[in-house]
Amino acid sequence: MKVCVFGAGAIGGYIAARLSSAGDAEVSCVARGPHLAAMKANGLTLRSGGETLVTHPRLTDDARELGPQDFVVIAVKAHSLPAAAPSIQSLLGAHTALVPAINGVPWWYFYKSGGPWENTRLQSVDPGGKLWDLLPPSRVIGCIVYPATDVVTPGVIEHTYSNRFDLGEPDGSKSERAQRFSQLMIGAGLRAPVRARIRENLWVKLWGNLSFNMICALTRSPLDAVIANPETRAVARTMMLEAQGIAEKLGVTLPLDVDARIAGAAEVGSHKP
Repeated sequence: MKVCVFGAGAIGGYIAARLSSAGDAEVSCVARGPHLAAMKANGLTLRSGGETLVTHPRLTDDARELGPQDFVVIAVKAHSLPAAAPSIQSLLGAHTALVPAINGVPWWYFYKSGGPWENTRLQSVDPGGKLWDLLPPSRVIGCIVYPATDVVTPGVIEHTYSNRFDLGEPDGSKSERAQRFSQLMIGAGLRAPVRARIRENLWVKLWGNLSFNMICALTRSPLDAVIANPETRAVARTMMLEAQGIAEKLGVTLPLDVDARIAGAAEVGSHKP
């Protein structure tokens, strides 16, 4: 089985190191710059739970060298995806599945969603439908990222919280490909449940992204400090309630309340998202 991690930064590098160490797949990474150079020289290093793991996946800055894959984990930032899409397309075979490990509302959000907006193309995140055309939603297995990781120095990833990646087909089915990828991740020591309502899990993650991430950036403070401060916590809570209203208008019922979500975020500790 061939798995390419496109964008081997903090999250992508974490996934690649775990999959490569498990040895159940032929793992490759597309990266660039000093990070790529360091990995080529010294391997991909993962620090997690007091242990250090050094792995040696195939490394390149040119996806065309790798050929078709069974799974492509896309771990670039959302704003970088349009420019990366043509390179990712070179990794696609007849049955290649895409696993976008990316925060934010995805281009595939309304694909087979049911309801009045089914198959609507979101111009706000995919102007002109470029991603929809180059990276068809029919190939997508939704992926919600929970771990806290950082590139502490080129070639070295530090993991501090969670090993969970929620997976789910846009149509809610428990497909064979989703189950295969889930088992691959589980075999690498990761939690990867296949969810029937992946958009609910997406909104739970968005709750934190759209509130805490911005406040952390504006205050230059880690997550635990923002939550501990009554004023910034109150701002975050208000933002989350507004987001909950949007989710409900789209037919999504969140599986927990705002205060439970804030408590979950507090468990992450001193992390700058």
